[in-house]
Amino acid sequence: MKLVKAVLAVALAALASIAVAGDIKPFTQQEFDQLTKAGKPVVLDISAPWCPTCKQQKPIIDGLMKQPAYKDVTLMTIDFDTAKPTLKAFKVNMQSTLVAFRGEKEVGRSVGDTSPAGLEGLIQKTVN
Repeated sequence: MKLVKAVLAVALAALASIAVAGDIKPFTQQEFDQLTKAGKPVVLDISAPWCPTCKQQKPIIDGLMKQPAYKDVTLMTIDFDTAKPTLKAFKVNMQSTLVAFRGEKEVGRSVGDTSPAGLEGLIQKTVN
């Protein structure tokens, strides 16, 4: 019985953390349009698997997206190597680029920033 209670407690804690975390999902134009038209905060994360700066950004961004303050933010990932038309549409020339939207309005952009404060500042612009 103790084991069942322990497993249940862990499962409930995991569900609670999901409920207060922002979504991280692959970019689709349709979902981006739906979210921004609805006035939702969205951050585009343009990265490449071979990029050392992107690798430094990832754990910081993932950690920020788990914070309750950003539970309504959707982080949409875009692969720098395979999504050239999307990159052109958003005027992105480099990997390790983040583009922040509050609704349909771009409110910030960052290229190559690996500082936790800088990355959080960009995400904050989507909700403040």
